[in-house]
Amino acid sequence: MKIENTSDEHFLKKVSIFKYSENEASKNTFDDIKDVSFVNENKDCIHWLNIYGFQFVNQFKQIIKQNNLDDFLNNLLTEKESRNKVIELDDCIFMTINTLHYNKKKFSTEQMMFVASSNFVWSIQEKPGDYFQHIRDRITENKGIVRKKKADYLLHLIIDAIIDNYINAYEKLTLKLDELKDLGKVKPNLDYAMQIEENKQNLFILKKAISSLREAISKLEKVELENFEPHYFSELKEQANFLIDDIDFDLQQLESSINLIFNMQNHKLNEVMKTLTILSVIFIPLTFLAGIYGMNFENIPELKYKYGYFILLTVMVFIGIGSLLYFKRKKWLE
Repeated sequence: MKIENTSDEHFLKKVSIFKYSENEASKNTFDDIKDVSFVNENKDCIHWLNIYGFQFVNQFKQIIKQNNLDDFLNNLLTEKESRNKVIELDDCIFMTINTLHYNKKKFSTEQMMFVASSNFVWSIQEKPGDYFQHIRDRITENKGIVRKKKADYLLHLIIDAIIDNYINAYEKLTLKLDELKDLGKVKPNLDYAMQIEENKQNLFILKKAISSLREAISKLEKVELENFEPHYFSELKEQANFLIDDIDFDLQQLESSINLIFNMQNHKLNEVMKTLTILSVIFIPLTFLAGIYGMNFENIPELKYKYGYFILLTVMVFIGIGSLLYFKRKKWLE
């Protein structure tokens, strides 16, 4: 069993903070946990504290205490594998999200937690590395309006990046789906059906994740925290809705494709059975005649007739031709 390092020294290596206002921005690290402070009287300065790892329980408690945050966060930050949820506290909001990463044709999960107010965002990520670097670049290089806004807009950008990650995963899945939808280039067999089913399951996983995130965003819209603008999150919910609609459309197309494949197979089977039935109908009377004259009885009248053999062959030919003409007239040969 792997023992996780929870020392202050190891913790400080996992911590960074962005401080920014309209006029300046800086990224800082810490030498002492007592310096990890982001709640202050300067309301114009926004703090983004980011930590990798959930094992630092004692350090979390110290940060909560020295920043005068709600004590209930001690319980919330120690929950493992929690569902997506948003909880409004006295001076901040707490949000936890189980995100998905799609790499090497497989999904992996990561839990993220956020504590936010009007002038700070505290993000805790389960794994090192993320897809928020473009947000850090926008802050550092003063691109867009991020440095003119409060921390609610920063949280909006973070969640927007999570949705973009889902969109990227969806686009990777649709590259394979485009090949499966082109029925002219695929062979309708069991392997194809299994590929369809595998992609359907991946889309269901992605839909479940984005649906859960949408519910959390809906709760953010109802937050009544002072100086916290919930209207930023309406656009994010629309993005989630559009992505869910696209996934539903692809699921319907995949379902139609597999139904079409089964119908094609049934049609081919029916054609084979039709051909065999026609051949059987033609040869059954011929077999009957051959069976009669193949009996070993001495008193079959036609056996001693000089032209009996040729007459029987002629009758058999006429029966065959007559059967074919009858089938053609009934359009059974089409």
